Amino acid sequence: MLGDPRTVRVTGDKTAAVYRRADDADAEQHPRDQRDGPIPEAYVWCNLTSGNAARALWLLLLPFMVANLAHWMHPTTSDHRRWVRLYGVLVRLVGLTLTVLLVAAACEVALDLAVWQCAGSRACAERHSWLGFLSPAVSGDGWWSLPGRRLALASLVPLALTGLLWYLSRRTWSAYESQRPLAPRSEPDEETHRAGLGSPGFWYGRRLVARLRAAHTAAGFLTVAAVLSRPAAHYDQGHDSVALEVLSRLLEATLLGSAVVVVWVVCRRGRTENLLDQELDRVLVRVLPLIALAVLVLTLVYAGWARPGWRSTGRLAGDATFGTITLAQGLLVVALGVVAHVLHRARPDARAAMRGLAGPAVAMLACALGGVMTGGVAQRVADWLDGTGHSLAGPPVLLTWQASVIPPLLLVLLAVVGRLVRRALLLRRTEKAAVEADYPGEPMDPARTLRIASTRAMASLTDRAPRVVGITSAVTLLLGAAALVGAFATGDTPNGAAHGTRPVLQGCAEAAQALGSWLIGIGFLLFVTSGRRAYKDPSARRTIGILWDVGTFWPRAAHPFAPPCYAERAVPDLTWRMATWTRSTGGRLVLSGHSQGSVLAAAAAWQLEPSVRRRVALLTYGSPLERLYGRWFPAYFGRAALSSLHREVDCWRNLHRLTDPIGGPILLPGECGPQVDRAPLKDPLVSGRTQEHPLPAPILGHGDYQADPAFAEERERLLARLRSGLPGPRPGEAAQGSSGRSSG
Repeated sequence: MLGDPRTVRVTGDKTAAVYRRADDADAEQHPRDQRDGPIPEAYVWCNLTSGNAARALWLLLLPFMVANLAHWMHPTTSDHRRWVRLYGVLVRLVGLTLTVLLVAAACEVALDLAVWQCAGSRACAERHSWLGFLSPAVSGDGWWSLPGRRLALASLVPLALTGLLWYLSRRTWSAYESQRPLAPRSEPDEETHRAGLGSPGFWYGRRLVARLRAAHTAAGFLTVAAVLSRPAAHYDQGHDSVALEVLSRLLEATLLGSAVVVVWVVCRRGRTENLLDQELDRVLVRVLPLIALAVLVLTLVYAGWARPGWRSTGRLAGDATFGTITLAQGLLVVALGVVAHVLHRARPDARAAMRGLAGPAVAMLACALGGVMTGGVAQRVADWLDGTGHSLAGPPVLLTWQASVIPPLLLVLLAVVGRLVRRALLLRRTEKAAVEADYPGEPMDPARTLRIASTRAMASLTDRAPRVVGITSAVTLLLGAAALVGAFATGDTPNGAAHGTRPVLQGCAEAAQALGSWLIGIGFLLFVTSGRRAYKDPSARRTIGILWDVGTFWPRAAHPFAPPCYAERAVPDLTWRMATWTRSTGGRLVLSGHSQGSVLAAAAAWQLEPSVRRRVALLTYGSPLERLYGRWFPAYFGRAALSSLHREVDCWRNLHRLTDPIGGPILLPGECGPQVDRAPLKDPLVSGRTQEHPLPAPILGHGDYQADPAFAEERERLLARLRSGLPGPRPGEAAQGSSGRSSG
């Protein structure tokens, strides 16, 4: 980034830091030295997203991260604050169902498949000797062979999973997101409709994350307690044990009341952004998980009580559990779509993805990812325990039905991909003529021209992503509803819907269920394999880091177990550096950002005092500010917010290429557009071989913007503009002639 092999760290640590060239380490101490150019600095934050090998394990938290993204995708609105709050409540409830789903999946594997079904079967228990001491058929009347005690012992698995999620959320908060922003501004803002990213408390959500962490941890404990108590309560209610039946009723009422409290905590409070909220609901954060843990301990004692004649047969009531979760998720997504539609109609935005329905669509994808992971784990564990036999009842019927809709969904996706390929081929023909017009007077190679045109056509497909996500989400919702209806209609027989029909239809149904089961299992194995490869391979970890760049930019507002938000460390870093440097030197600076760095640059600029923002020039290149963030997150990066940023900084220039699949123009309205966006850069610089480029120039796409002469030209223009208004040195302080800062 600095173009010099000798660099020094100016400030920061091994996680994120600001670097300079060694020759510029003490530039402020020699203000009278003649300099040919600015003092460049580079802010590096890659260790926040891909530096540690443990980042690869965050792939398992992908559904939580996607649900958290949905929170920030609500349409732009200047009023209707109640609808915005309702939107946030619905997304937080979707996140809560994902936590319950994950813990329920762990219960399904450990309690149902392992100790209830396998340990209850002689053939399965003998095949897996590590379950022998839990099996009454193998160990006789051992102490652990009673069904309730087996379930109580197995409940340690989902309990440990919940505790691990709580620990990771708390630890990552301390490591990444505990950096406090600058003190509240002393100057009033000129813009009355400033973007939310400039709010004092936007990058410090400690209070909400702590509340949600307590609520989700309690929800995990209560889920384990509910799964554990249900078979014992069902047995007690069918026998003449009055005391145990009364105890089961009291325990069910306690579980229901605790669940209501958890839901109330999740719904009660959202984010506080208008002020830097440093308070913490300490009583709630500490007491709520402890109460849920106490209920779980009582359930363990109740389930482990000796019940003569109780035997484990069939499967646990997993269909009711997963069916309730699936139904709740579907209803929440539909309600979220209604709220998003109301907000979009109140203030229509033609550039907003999916007409304001991006949030509900992404929330649906989060639920689908959670379902795929749940079904994949259950199917593969059941196959491993059962082997080639049929001694186990297997996972819940609903999971089998959900697996059967995977093949039709893949067929729909295949059709969508085919349509995109067709569109790319048509665009390539159009781009061929445009490429020839962009290089007048140069010898054109047909193969080279076709390659450039193909790159442009493929890069333009990024703008079709909203349609792909919309179709995928809608089909997933419809197929999920069909699977839910089919599972409840057929009861305990996975293929019941096919019986009594024609043999061809029955065969298709069975084939879809078998193929879907294998696909969902293979998909989960590929998911785990990718995480394992990224754990060992730094290059693969950097690839996953690109996913985290977008997914973990936003604070944890909907799910506390999502991967940590690196911007809650990076934005305060940049803001503190810019504010302290301008205050100590009186200088001005060019804030330069590439790709995700341009998003961080904009977020940091919004956090500055108005007087400091007027001393900053912004240079972005390969920027997804409007193309991705402006469309998917219109309330924070929409046209109004970006126009406000353009008015507040001294000057803003943006560079982009037609071959770039990520970056694009800012597209501000009126005269602001040409003031910000430069005409698309040529890529490659020359089409064929020339005197200056005897070898073919590479197609750079999203990278190496600094190699283009336009970059140095635009930066020099911004520096010259800043130099003309540069104040003189302050009394007793060293003043710098000119400064440039690079972040990327």
